[in-house]
Amino acid sequence: MANFKKHPISAFVISTLLAFPVMASNHDHDHVHGDLEVNGKPATTETIAVNSALSDTLNWADRDAFERNQKGLIAALDESSANIMLNNYDFISQDEVADSVNPSLYRQAQVNNTAAGLYEVRDGIYQVRGTDLSNITFIRGNTGWIAYDVLLTKQAAEISTKFFLENVPEGGDLPIVAMIYSHSHADHFGGARGIVDMFPDVKVYGSHNITKEVVDENVLAGNAMSRRAAYQYGATLGAHEHGIVDAGLGKAMSTSSPEYGSGDITYVAPDYTFNSEEKFETYSVDGLEMIFIDTAGTESPSGMATFIPSMNALWTGEMMYHGMHNVYTLRGAKVRDALKWSKDINEMINAWGADIDVLFGSHSSPIWGNDEVQDFMKLQRDNYGFVHNQTLRLANDGVVIQDIGDAVIDVIPESIQQAWHTNGYHGSYSHNAKAVYNMYLGYFDMNPANLNPLPTQAEAEKFLEYMGGADAVMLKANADFKEGEYRFVATAMDKVVRAEPNNKEARKLLADTYEQLGYQSETMGWRNTYLTGAQELRVGTLPGNPKTASPDVLAEMSITNLLDYMAVKVDSTIAQHSPFTMNVVVPDLNEVHFVEMSNGNLSNGLVDKVRHADASIVISKKNVTKILLGETTLNDLLKEQSVIYKGDSSVMQKLAQASVEFESAFEIVPRPADGLMVDAHLYDLHNDDEALAHEDHVHTH
Repeated sequence: MANFKKHPISAFVISTLLAFPVMASNHDHDHVHGDLEVNGKPATTETIAVNSALSDTLNWADRDAFERNQKGLIAALDESSANIMLNNYDFISQDEVADSVNPSLYRQAQVNNTAAGLYEVRDGIYQVRGTDLSNITFIRGNTGWIAYDVLLTKQAAEISTKFFLENVPEGGDLPIVAMIYSHSHADHFGGARGIVDMFPDVKVYGSHNITKEVVDENVLAGNAMSRRAAYQYGATLGAHEHGIVDAGLGKAMSTSSPEYGSGDITYVAPDYTFNSEEKFETYSVDGLEMIFIDTAGTESPSGMATFIPSMNALWTGEMMYHGMHNVYTLRGAKVRDALKWSKDINEMINAWGADIDVLFGSHSSPIWGNDEVQDFMKLQRDNYGFVHNQTLRLANDGVVIQDIGDAVIDVIPESIQQAWHTNGYHGSYSHNAKAVYNMYLGYFDMNPANLNPLPTQAEAEKFLEYMGGADAVMLKANADFKEGEYRFVATAMDKVVRAEPNNKEARKLLADTYEQLGYQSETMGWRNTYLTGAQELRVGTLPGNPKTASPDVLAEMSITNLLDYMAVKVDSTIAQHSPFTMNVVVPDLNEVHFVEMSNGNLSNGLVDKVRHADASIVISKKNVTKILLGETTLNDLLKEQSVIYKGDSSVMQKLAQASVEFESAFEIVPRPADGLMVDAHLYDLHNDDEALAHEDHVHTH
C-alpha cells in the first residue's frame, strides 16, 4: 500500500451522507402524523351510490376472518401495550360503514381493529397482534423461545415481548434464544435491537442476501421513494373517516408511546442466512427442525417461508395474508414477479399441503384445518397467477397499459371476487396488472402519440389552449363532477391547475375530485394517495414526510453503496467541466476503490491496487460508519490522523461543487403559492388562509 501523508482538506464527499435520506422499509411504512385532525368534505351522493353498489356485491355473510382474529386469545392488550400505536381508531364502527370509505376497505379496517392481544396459534406457537403493522411470533425451541419477525420498531418489539413473557401460559421465564427475519422489509426486522437489548445472546437468522437487500433496495432512489411513500401511507392525513382508516396489512404502524418515546427502526445483521445454495434448506433452530423455502423476487427481493414438520405448521411470512399484496408498490420499487409468486405458493402446496394443520404469518390471523388451509393457499396462488396470466392474455390481444387494469377487473372469476382474502387492500388489480404489463413490455404501448409527448407543464398549457381555456374546462368539469365522473374530471382539472396554479376555483375542484376518488378506493394506498393529493393541493405539504434510515441500516452499507449513491447526487452539467480521479483505500476491508469523474459521470470500481490518480484517501470502514452515524466528522478524523489524504485538494472542491442535496418534500401536485390556499379549515390548521400560507411548517411555493 502506498505511503500516504496527512493533507488538510475541508470536506470529503462521504460527509454529504450525514443526512442520508433513505427508506428503511420497503413497504415504506411511514410514521403517521397523528396530531392532525382531518375534517374532509362529506361523500357526495355519487360516491355513496358507487360504494353502495359495490357493497351489494360483497360476501358480508362470511365472518370467518373475525372469528379467526379472536381464536386462541389468551390476554387482551393492556393500555400501555396498545398505546404503541399512536393513532386512535375507535371511530371504526363494527356495526355500520362510513359513507366516505370503500365498504370493502372498511370491512378490512373492522377486522384489523379486532386483533389486539396474545394469541395461541397452536401448542408451542404464540403471536402478539395489534401492537404494530405486523405480528410478532414466538415458537418454543428446546431451551427457549424463537422470535419470528420482530415488528417495525425497537419499542414495539420490547413491549410485545414483555407482554408475551408476562402472559404466556408456560415458559414465561425462558429467554429468547433465536430471532428470525422472514424477509427484507422493515416491519419484520425493525424491532431487532429491542430483542437483543433484552437477550444479548440471541442468535439471529435471516433470508438469503437480506442485509444486502435491506441496504440496497431504497438507496439510489431513496429520496424520491420516501416522498412518494408519504402519499401511499398517508403520512400527513391522521386517522379519521376522512383520512386513514387502515393500513391494509394491519391496523397501523408503531410510532410512539408516552412510556417508550418515539419508535426506532433498528437492524441486527444475521449470524446465519438460509437458502444460500438450495431452494429448500432443512435446519434446526434451538433444536427445532425447520424447512425453509426461498421466495426471493416475490413480495421482497430477499425472503423465505418456513414449514415446521413436528408441528405441521407453515409460516408464510408475507407471501400470503388476508388480502392481495403489491406486485408493484405505489411508493416505487422494482416490479415483483407475480408468476414466481404463484409458483412459490404452489411449491409449498406440493411440498407440504397434505400435512399443514395451521398456516400463520407476519400479517393477519392464522388459518386452521387442512382443508381450509389448502383452500386458502390455492386461492392465494390462483389470484397472483390470475393477475399474471390474464394481463398477458389481454396484452397479447392488444390491450394497452392504460386500459389493462380495467380489463383485468372485468374478468375476475366469481370465486376470487367473493373471497375477502384476495381483495386489493394493499395491492390492487389495476396497478398490479400494469406492473405485469410493464415487467414484460415496458411503459410504452406502441401508440406513436405516446412515444414522445410534451413535458407535463407544456402539455398542460397546450391542452388548456386546445380546450378553450380554463373557464370552458371548468364549466364542463363542474357538470361532470355533479354526475360523479371523477376519473376524467381529475385528468382534465390536473391540466388546468398545472397550467394555472393560481386558479383557486380549479384547485378546489381538483382537490374535491381527488377526495371523492379516495373515498371510493378499496386499496389503502389509492385512498391515501388521493387524499394526500387533495390535501397538498389545498394547503401545501405538511410535516411528517421525510424519513431517514436507521443507524443500524447505515452501518451495513458497503463503500460501493455509498459511492453509487454519491454518483446519483452529481449534477452532470457541473461535473462535465471538472474531471478527476481518486483512490479510496479502505484498509480494514482490504479494498481499493478507483473513482473517476468523467463526461459528467462519477464512476467507481473495486481494483486490485492503488492506481495513479489526482488524489487518494485512506479511511477505514469503521470511520466511514462513524461519519454516517454522526459520531464524528472527516475534519476531526484528519486532525486525529485517523484519515490519510494525499494529492490535489481541488478534487474535493470539484466533487462538492458538483454534488446536490435532494429536496425531501419536492412537489408532486401543484402546491398553492403563498396566500392561495383553499379549504384550509378542513385540516384544523388555521382559520386565516393567508396567514397559514406563511407558517413555517407548511411547504408551499
